[in-house]
Amino acid sequence: MSNLSELLALRTRLSGAPVEHLQRLLASWSLLADLSFSDLVIVTPTTAQLDEPQYVIAGHVRPNNHETAIFDDIVGGTVPRDLAQQLTAAWHADVVTESTVHVDWADAPLTAWIVPITFGGDVIAALVRLHVDVPGAMTVYSTSYLDIFRRFCAMVMESSFPFREADVAGPGLPRVGDGLLMLDSRGVVQFGSPNAISALHRLGLFASPFGRPLRQLGLRVRAVDRAVEFGLPTMEEVERGTDVAIVVNCIPLLQHHVATGVLLLLRDVSDIRYLNRMVLNKDSAIREVHHRVKNNLQTISSLLRLQSRRSEQEATRMALLEAERRIRSIAVVHEVLSREPGGVVHFDEIVSQIVALVHDTNVSGFDVDVIVDGSLGMLATDIATPLAIVVAELLTNAMEHAFTDGSVSDVRWVTLRLTHTDTEATVVVRDNGKGFDDRFTIEIPRSLGLSIVRDLVRSQLRGSIEMRNNPTELGGGAVAEITVPLTPTA
Repeated sequence: MSNLSELLALRTRLSGAPVEHLQRLLASWSLLADLSFSDLVIVTPTTAQLDEPQYVIAGHVRPNNHETAIFDDIVGGTVPRDLAQQLTAAWHADVVTESTVHVDWADAPLTAWIVPITFGGDVIAALVRLHVDVPGAMTVYSTSYLDIFRRFCAMVMESSFPFREADVAGPGLPRVGDGLLMLDSRGVVQFGSPNAISALHRLGLFASPFGRPLRQLGLRVRAVDRAVEFGLPTMEEVERGTDVAIVVNCIPLLQHHVATGVLLLLRDVSDIRYLNRMVLNKDSAIREVHHRVKNNLQTISSLLRLQSRRSEQEATRMALLEAERRIRSIAVVHEVLSREPGGVVHFDEIVSQIVALVHDTNVSGFDVDVIVDGSLGMLATDIATPLAIVVAELLTNAMEHAFTDGSVSDVRWVTLRLTHTDTEATVVVRDNGKGFDDRFTIEIPRSLGLSIVRDLVRSQLRGSIEMRNNPTELGGGAVAEITVPLTPTA
């Protein structure tokens, strides 16, 4: 079955809120598996009409801190007869029952703890701990862990675990193996694992914590007070300077919905926080580099614009303005990268700024509408920078040269169509102008701009370019179509 709800809908009578309760349990029960050093399974009666009740296995979790007793994938299977009989006998018990069972999944007999799972006053399933008893294997730590596990079993039987409001063992949360402290309802430390004591030492607390509240040790964890007061799991990050950070997950242990203790899971995340700071510093440095490059390009652009104003020759002035526009096109890419550093950039944002730039530098004397259709999404920066120059050159070429014929309609437009697949991007620039003359060929372009476009597309972008006239029946004008591979070429 693909998920718990589908399995229960097909094989059982459970639906609605009880299924949601079991889904929350599955989200948190890796904590219980680690505390019990055992495999845990969830079973519930099937709808099969037989002489003896049958039970379907709705979930299975293995411990992270102990060898599994069950190597097979048993979810969706039916409980063996030996275990089914034990389940039927213990289904409505108000205590955890223990027995020895023989199952096909294990080579040796397993000890089974059967914990009825109640919801809304009814038993909806059973949580079964399955493990192999090893004589003499119990230690002070395993005994303490099992005592905590029994308290969670009592919470399962009275429907106070799992918690509705929060997950206690999800991705990124501290695990039992990271460090464990057991506190009573007053916040006094009753038990601590070696990793938890090491975490306290990292915080500069070297005195023995046992028999003392954390606040007496100099550690104030407000999440503990909230867990006791509200009976809900809370989390807090405790820091010591900028070098040490400990995440504390506080899980209340309830009896008749009143907190009688708090389980603290501690994870040292100092290295993660250090790496995060390094990444942030690196991002800041990259942003600053792109920002400075943008500023330098804008300075060069301003100098070229000033120089063009001093030029008395029209050809020189136009050449300087074209160079200034090309530099501004590159500056646009660095401006976007200064806000979002990385190996990729949102090209649509660059397109909008290029369109504004082309409008701003339009010297044709005509009002031309530029219409953008489609999107290229995120592009690698080594593609985005030359492609931005190509788009700017094609739009500028269309606006400056397509409408010099007086017979062209008063409604002048240029469209920029952007499409992409997983492997290539396509840019199509079309206008409703006079089109190319019969002698035009991209192989021998008549302008520096088109020479730049051809060389960038073929040499740097490894793409193809086609420039042609649009058929009269389709509106006429000129079309420039660029295709660029998005994957490395051999």
